[in-house]
Amino acid sequence: MGESVSIPDQTLVVVADGHQAILFRARSTNEKLSLSEEARLTPKNLDEDGPSGSRPEEQTPRQTDEATFAKQLADGLFRRKDGNDFQHLILAADPQTLGQLRDTMHKTVSESIILSLDKELTNHSVGEIATIVDRAAH
Repeated sequence: MGESVSIPDQTLVVVADGHQAILFRARSTNEKLSLSEEARLTPKNLDEDGPSGSRPEEQTPRQTDEATFAKQLADGLFRRKDGNDFQHLILAADPQTLGQLRDTMHKTVSESIILSLDKELTNHSVGEIATIVDRAAH
C-alpha cells in the first residue's frame, strides 16, 4: 500500500462510468468520512458533441458515446474548478472511463486529484462508496 491520504472537508468526490457521474461532497466527521450527493450527470447531445480527438475505426457507437461523456464530464469539472467549487478531487471510475477522463482533463483539474480509484462504484450505495474511498485513503 502507498501512503495514506488525508481527505479534506469539502473534497469533491466523483463516481463515474461511461453513462453517468455522481458528484458527492466529502464531510469528515469524527474520523469517519461521509458523503452527500450534490449532482448526477448524464450524457447530453452525444450526436452533436462527439469525443475529443479522432475516433478509431474499430470503436463502437457505444464506446464513442462513453468517450464523449468522459469529455463532457472533464469539461464540467474544469468549469467547477475554474469557479473555485473545489480544491481537492477524488475520482472513482472503471478503468476505461478513468483513462478517458485523464486524457481530456484540464491540468488544473488533474492537479487537484488526491485519490484515484479504478473501480466501478456507480451502483453502490452512498455508505458503501464512503467506506471504499475511506479505506483506499488509508
